[in-house]
Amino acid sequence: MTSYLEELSMTEAENVKRTIRDLFRQTCILQVKYDPVTLTARDNGRYQVCLKHREFIADYLSVMGCELVHDPQDHLFRITGDGAAMEKMSLTTTKLLLLLKLIYRDKIMGEGLHATVTTLAEIREYGRNTGLLPGKLNAQDWQAALNLMKTHQMIELPGAILNVEDQTPIYIYGTVNIFCSSLAINE
Repeated sequence: MTSYLEELSMTEAENVKRTIRDLFRQTCILQVKYDPVTLTARDNGRYQVCLKHREFIADYLSVMGCELVHDPQDHLFRITGDGAAMEKMSLTTTKLLLLLKLIYRDKIMGEGLHATVTTLAEIREYGRNTGLLPGKLNAQDWQAALNLMKTHQMIELPGAILNVEDQTPIYIYGTVNIFCSSLAINE
């Protein structure tokens, strides 16, 4: 396996290594990411690295008990398997994820692909309407949930904002559906 990397230029080999690290850190690589400052769509270079070096990355991950899955419809690569890190979500994070999934579905069905931006105020409103968030959450719970969802490529937050406020735009990626299956919801 190392001979494959040695055949590549130093820059290309480093890009492959960084892509593998990103896969382990965030579990998926999206083809299009939203710029955290402007929330405009941009091609993700890591996705192109996955496409180009797919066989090598899949072989490398298989040694660690992981599988590289390509979803051409959703335009993403993700890792699954025993070696993939799975974080245990708190009840609060799970509820917020469910709310984001509902918002994403409603916006896609009603307003189309360019309408997947929400805010904390809208999440709270959905929470009250569904009964998932009957009380007020503290800032630490919100921050922990948003950080976990950002790490796993479910949302994008504006990069310059440290504290998300009620009207701060939050972009919801389609991966929100991957991390919260119907089976998990029922549990």
